[in-house]
Amino acid sequence: MKKYILLIALIIIWALLSHSTAVPKFMLPSPEETVKALIENIGLIGYHTSISLLEAGLGLALAIVFSFGICIIMDRFELMEKIVFPALVVSQTIPVIAIAPLLVLWLGYGILPKVVLIFLVCFFPVAVSLSTGFKLADQDQIRLFKSMNAGYGLILREIKLPEALPSFFSGLKIAVAYSVVGAVIAEWLGGQAGLGVYMTLARKSFAYDEMFAIILVISIISLILIKIVEIIEVRAMPWKNMEESV
Repeated sequence: MKKYILLIALIIIWALLSHSTAVPKFMLPSPEETVKALIENIGLIGYHTSISLLEAGLGLALAIVFSFGICIIMDRFELMEKIVFPALVVSQTIPVIAIAPLLVLWLGYGILPKVVLIFLVCFFPVAVSLSTGFKLADQDQIRLFKSMNAGYGLILREIKLPEALPSFFSGLKIAVAYSVVGAVIAEWLGGQAGLGVYMTLARKSFAYDEMFAIILVISIISLILIKIVEIIEVRAMPWKNMEESV
């Protein structure tokens, strides 16, 4: 309950502001009006949500696969780390909103530019977290394995990957939230369906209650995805739970 105190406080402040004269009512619908708009448009919102989730899932999956590939290469070859890692950092200085129009121009208005944008948004937190996790591996254990002629694949599987999982899941929690937001941003700039498209239509119609309903849906989806990652994390690292219970 304590973790939701801030959220409850924000909802109360939102309700007080919406019922006051401080903000025009049409610009800040109340929580009740937002929930009502969500219920009345649940079918349409559900359809657009499914499109955004498909795009987010594809982009996130690609980010995870490429992150593992790049991080293993960087971990295996020190020269590659010196070349690739600075490029990863520099890539984050480019605003996503500036890349999106170019992707639409190059790749069209289909699903591909949206998936690529989500991939770019999600790749960095996963890759950096995983790369950091690999470096946390016990060097004494690695030297012991090498003394027994163990190859890199065995060391990766038995030592480095288990050690990197906590860092990986920390980055993944950030990435799953970014994936939904990235899908919405991509849909703002071009598309025929998705929460971003629906939000644009609602804004042009001055249907602010529907806009707030979409924001509520995006927040709920992000929280659900983060919770799913937490559940997978518990299942993937049973030894960590045993250590915490001791």
